[in-house]
Parts: sequence; structure tokens; C-alpha cells
Amino acid sequence: PPNQAPLCGNSIGQDKAFLSAYMPEIVDYLHYRVIDVSTIKELINRWYENNPQALFEKKKTHRALDDIRESIAELKHYRKYFFV
Repeated sequence: PPNQAPLCGNSIGQDKAFLSAYMPEIVDYLHYRVIDVSTIKELINRWYENNPQALFEKKKTHRALDDIRESIAELKHYRKYFFV
């Protein structure tokens, strides 16, 4: 349904700008709220700077599907160690 899917991932500001410019029909399905894993990472690293679990190792392949999977894994990591 329109306006319900949150845009999620790392540094998603550019993703939303790209989608708005080239795939506006997809943007119609996005909720106005977003889940930016980069923001969560920044907070965790500032709040728990000496905690080894604050570090999440990424492969940095910069391939779309790999980035999606890594963002999901990273968010699960933070949930496991800091939010639950």
C-alpha cells in the first residue's frame, strides 16, 4: 500500500534523492519516516565508544544487494547487543 514502506539502509539520503529523480513511482510507496542505520551506528559509537560490540565489520563491496544485506545484518547486530 502507498505511504507505508520505510526506506532503510546506510546513508539513505542519497538513495531517496535518486529514487525521487529516477523512480518517483516507488517513492509514493515510502513512508515519510526512514530508518538510517548510519545514524544508529553513529549514536552507538558515541554512547559506547569503549564497547567492542559497537564495532560492526563491513565488507564494503558497494554492490546494491550486498549493501542491503549488510545493512540488515548491521541493524540486527545493534539490536542484539544494544537494544534488547
